[in-house]
Amino acid sequence: METIEIKRNGETVSRVVFARTVSDFAETVRACGQVFMVYDMAVERYASGLEALCPNIAGKYAIEHVSEECKTMETVLDICRWLLGEGADRKSAVLAVGGGIVSDMAGFAASVYKRGIRALYLPTTLLSQMDASIGGKTGVNLDSYKNIVGTFRQPEYTFVCPEVLGTLPQRIFADGLAEMLKTFIIDNGPEGDRVERMMSAVEAMYADEAAGAGFDKDMPDRESGSRVRMISDDFGILVAEAASVKAGIVSRDELESGERRKLNLGHTFAHAIEYCANSGSAAAVSGKSGNCTGRQCTVSHGEAVAIGLSVAGHLSESLGIARKGTAGRIDRCLDICGLPQECPFPFAMLEEAMCKDKKSEGGKVHFILVGDIGDVTERLLDVPEVMKVLSGQGRDPKGSVQGGI
Repeated sequence: METIEIKRNGETVSRVVFARTVSDFAETVRACGQVFMVYDMAVERYASGLEALCPNIAGKYAIEHVSEECKTMETVLDICRWLLGEGADRKSAVLAVGGGIVSDMAGFAASVYKRGIRALYLPTTLLSQMDASIGGKTGVNLDSYKNIVGTFRQPEYTFVCPEVLGTLPQRIFADGLAEMLKTFIIDNGPEGDRVERMMSAVEAMYADEAAGAGFDKDMPDRESGSRVRMISDDFGILVAEAASVKAGIVSRDELESGERRKLNLGHTFAHAIEYCANSGSAAAVSGKSGNCTGRQCTVSHGEAVAIGLSVAGHLSESLGIARKGTAGRIDRCLDICGLPQECPFPFAMLEEAMCKDKKSEGGKVHFILVGDIGDVTERLLDVPEVMKVLSGQGRDPKGSVQGGI
């Protein structure tokens, strides 16, 4: 097993452990004392398999129908009540098994229960392996605003393995590709080839029907249709490289006072898109982004990040920051991954949500912009001015909205 350490003032505060299968982590879990598992019912087989190997797992809390709607303080309090009822003490640990929503909630509960107990994460989606499970951020939504209430609390261990990716629906798998691309736009590696290697690996996995790894890129239902059946060794290496990039940034700037802001590339737009999709304040939009029908529009976090990356690339070119052709290169990679690039809402509808973003400062927001693949920069920009620039690009889908705010 390979281990990446996240450090604070030279001291290791968290470890990201890589292995081939879930069972490979059993020995480490057994060494963690009394453990209480919080898991997504959709991945019960991994939770039960690990439980069978770890007699120190003292109880299991199942979450059914995991979604952004259940990512609330009420769920966190329910987990805390369960821990209290089960007799968890300050030496206990919470093990989150599932995607980023589960680790965000379970990690938050662990950070506040009895003023903080240990947390362990076993992320079961590519998105959570790339993002939520590494870095120590926990949080829940408030009134449709993403992660407004939360803490910084490093997990003791994050366990990453390709086995859990082997049954993901293609569109859920693609959500994680958006975060992987974001990471490599920030740091394209010493050879400057990570984005190209990622595109090659994804194309090969999507096309390799003979090996049982083919996908239907136009699958209409996120929960059905083609599923991942093979994670290539090349792709597994890329997962480890992306995790290493994030771990390095977090080690240097744990509390997001400087360099860590780079990891927000695409996310300022993404959170605003998710707010418009989930708040009920916006009429639905028909289009390529997410599943939009009638007066309902669902956009996953990964899809929103993908759109945010595209918008950030084009904004960067319009402001003269990005090299010409950079935005097109980003869009090409998103297309290969089967991810959207078009915003499903008029940019004017995003403005209010962006101003209420937790990172906003008096109507201005720290935007992460792209100079080139592997080179990003931060700018504190006025949100209305940014919206004017974006609207002037001809990408604003004004005509496709039925009704208004």
